[in-house]
Amino acid sequence: MSEFAPFDKYLDKNLDESIQELSELCAQPSVAAQNWGMQETAQMVAEMLIKRGFKAEIMPTGGAPVVIAERAGARRDKTLLFYNHYDVQPAEPLELWESPAFEPTLRDDKLYARGVSDDKGHITSRLFAIDALLAEDGELPCNIKFVIEGEEEIGSVHLPDFIEKNQELLAADACVWEFGAVNFEEVPMQYVGLRGICYVELSVETAEIDVHSGLGGSIFPNAAWRLVWALNSLKDEDEHIRIPGFYDPLVPYTGRDKELLAALPDPADEYKTRYGVKSFLKDLPGGVDLRLAEVFEPTCTVCGLTSGYQGEGSKTVLPARASAKVDFRLVPNQTPPEVLEQLRAHLDAEGFSDIEIKFLGGGPPARTDPDDPFIKTVVETATEIYGTPMQIVPMIGGSGPNYPFVHVLNQPVATAGCGYPGTNAHAPNENMRLDLYVKHAKHVVRILKEFSAN
Repeated sequence: MSEFAPFDKYLDKNLDESIQELSELCAQPSVAAQNWGMQETAQMVAEMLIKRGFKAEIMPTGGAPVVIAERAGARRDKTLLFYNHYDVQPAEPLELWESPAFEPTLRDDKLYARGVSDDKGHITSRLFAIDALLAEDGELPCNIKFVIEGEEEIGSVHLPDFIEKNQELLAADACVWEFGAVNFEEVPMQYVGLRGICYVELSVETAEIDVHSGLGGSIFPNAAWRLVWALNSLKDEDEHIRIPGFYDPLVPYTGRDKELLAALPDPADEYKTRYGVKSFLKDLPGGVDLRLAEVFEPTCTVCGLTSGYQGEGSKTVLPARASAKVDFRLVPNQTPPEVLEQLRAHLDAEGFSDIEIKFLGGGPPARTDPDDPFIKTVVETATEIYGTPMQIVPMIGGSGPNYPFVHVLNQPVATAGCGYPGTNAHAPNENMRLDLYVKHAKHVVRILKEFSAN
């Protein structure tokens, strides 16, 4: 019988109680973009930690507060830090939800609610693992810290400064990141790097008010066209980003990176089925070439466009204002300040000095060595639960505030979690599979035990 059998039995037996706690947390809105329920949710999270014997503190930032918690374990010379976030994405469009976004609902062994997977389910599943350890051992195997912020969904605006000022408080030997998932083949994935991001709003104003298009169409500047032309200057038709110097800092991927990506299943068919795309940019066929482009190439993405009249029917109007949301996904060693400087210089040189740039947030990319001993611990302890060790992904396309953890706190950062491809994070009908929730809790027990033993 496995040494972990008593912990697994506890987790299987007490699942309903943990899901009830998760449901209560999800029923409390915490939408960072709308500043809705942030203080209340931070208080809830702190109380959940205090209930488990943690010393918890709600600490202010320039925005939503950060919850910091710590409890000593049997081994005082080893500390593991968990990073999570209690904020969630807006639930809109509400009409596409099968059940109300903030009324958690169980259907087909899945719990549906906004934030249930991203990231509240990850918080409570880790607390569930701690419950099992305390119930069976009476103590934790090592020191455990939590840092749970409330601004991840709006770019973790204040977290880097908070970490810089509280390095001693957050000191640890390693960090478990806020998310993790199995892939479309039910294999758990270990993501050891995140791309950076520089998110901006580009805007232009050509008049004080909208103008009748018959009057101004041939004699007044059109804000929408100005913005379209400016956007068109950013990329060639071959997807090459035209901003001078943009590619200069790039560090080439390594042979080890390519080896790890080549070991992963080809996602091409799954992407085409799931997202309804017929082909990939630059006619990429799939396989390792697709994987390499997916994570090791920087991007310039138009995320949204706003100008003039977009309601039903027609309105003949020449827009006075236009704006676009644009994100740049960054790879080592690009940084948001450098990209902002390059973008301003490019627009000015192309004749678009009237285009205003508003920085909406971001951070640089960061990576952990895929062969770090802590990564090995997290990868190998998954085997008993999932029937296979985790597959290591050297970099993913998404972004997050891992840079200060890796480069300021000097911690190896590993991912582990209860996500899956159909979780619908950031979309209507966000959900979490109960079987993966329990598996993550069991994995956390094993991570903590093995981490404390080394």
